[in-house]
Amino acid sequence: MSYLLSRLNPVPSFPAYTGPYKVGTQEIEIPISDLPTSCPPPDADITTVSFRIFYPCEPTQPKSVYWLPSPQREYFRAYARFLSAGPRLASFLSYLPILRLVFHTTIPASQDAQLLVPPEKVGRWPVMVFSHGLGGTKNAYSHLTGSLASHGMVVVAPEHRDGSAPISYIHFTDGSHPKVVDYRSLPLKPSPKVDENRNKQLEIRLWELGLIHEALLKLDSSPKQLHNIGARTSQDPDLLSMFASALDVHAPGKISWSGHSFGAATVVQFIKSVYYHSSSPSNGYTPLYRPNLDSSIVSQVTPATPITLLDLWTLPLRSSPTSYLWSKPLPAYNSTSGSPPLAVLSEAFFKWTSNLRETKRAISPPMGDNSALETKPHIFYPISSAHLSQSDFGPLFPWATRKIFKAEDPERTMRLNVRAILESLRRSGIRVAETSALDMDFKGPDTPDLEQPKGKQTFPLAQDHNILATDRSIKGWIAIPLNDSNGFADANGHATEAKHPSEAIVHGEVLKE
Repeated sequence: MSYLLSRLNPVPSFPAYTGPYKVGTQEIEIPISDLPTSCPPPDADITTVSFRIFYPCEPTQPKSVYWLPSPQREYFRAYARFLSAGPRLASFLSYLPILRLVFHTTIPASQDAQLLVPPEKVGRWPVMVFSHGLGGTKNAYSHLTGSLASHGMVVVAPEHRDGSAPISYIHFTDGSHPKVVDYRSLPLKPSPKVDENRNKQLEIRLWELGLIHEALLKLDSSPKQLHNIGARTSQDPDLLSMFASALDVHAPGKISWSGHSFGAATVVQFIKSVYYHSSSPSNGYTPLYRPNLDSSIVSQVTPATPITLLDLWTLPLRSSPTSYLWSKPLPAYNSTSGSPPLAVLSEAFFKWTSNLRETKRAISPPMGDNSALETKPHIFYPISSAHLSQSDFGPLFPWATRKIFKAEDPERTMRLNVRAILESLRRSGIRVAETSALDMDFKGPDTPDLEQPKGKQTFPLAQDHNILATDRSIKGWIAIPLNDSNGFADANGHATEAKHPSEAIVHGEVLKE
């Protein structure tokens, strides 16, 4: 009966998380003066770093968290403008009752709930940082990040202040009126001027990820030294103290890094910027981000660092200032025991042939090196999925996603993404909970015994190894061959033709090549 009533409710809603843990969340904004930084601010107006954190929590009476951030009307108008509505139309739409229903949509996580004590076999909760794409916010991937948290992870979702969010707010310690950071609309056809502006965005994003890392270290070691000045429902000054000595952020290679679209590009550039921080080529290369030699992030990023790239947008990685690092392999390929990267595409990005070719290059070993890793990188796509399928817009607005983008079953598409990420983490030695029978499409009450992968096992026993298999044993889940340079096979084994980028992405991420 409750399920039927939920389907009749006109307010857009999320399905429940499927992991074994309840999920808590906090909205955190920390002054950069609280954090050590090895790089000067790229923009002096950015005085804080903002993120939402998702984590396994104690069972508690849920405290609602609205999906549309505060101030809701301004975020709604900003989203409307991002989708090409003029200022007057955006304002008009924000008053329509049918559209205002989204103001009541909540995230299925409990605001400020108490962090669950990690199981003894885990020791400390594993941590992931997730970077959003154009038009994203710290809330816009809540179902993906919350699903991972429900499987025993602490997931940090920054809100970048580079002009890629529809709108963002920088608060001040004195409580004065916050500074507004509006969306920065850039021409999407490559040019020297566009590259320059996009690189300025990347520079801010990389600097913010460095600050996020410092914030995580302090959350675990000395949370009372941090001031959370973001909008919160609770005013408990010790709210951050629950994270003390509970986060696995000190051991090298333990923090996972992930992102979607421009966020995936940000992760690639950040990981390479840190790993190759001491590179000084003779061609005048000037990095967008270079930490100090004694910076803690330098020891954190190693070949074992887990990396997940969702619909990687490669264009920002191939301009003149970024081309030097673009030519360098990911750190995984500098060790025989590195963690192979995982890339998951939407079908739309799979059919975008030029970007697919560069995505393969980004995650592959150096040219001609076939022995760098015992396990090769993974790259997949779910059939009938769109670029938005990896964000909240798929499960939150399934009807619109099907009608406009021809994306079928967005909830299952999201579950496939989560399964792949979890199994990739297990194979990197990250301890996360088992995948649920629901996510694995088991219909009956009994869970069958799973055949375990053969060969040497250097990771905890894989409970869902089929999700990373290439035999198409999972319906609608297609492995993409890395060595197919002449044409890319679709689900029926037929070669696909190059598609125009406008078929791959929504307005705001349409790249004119």
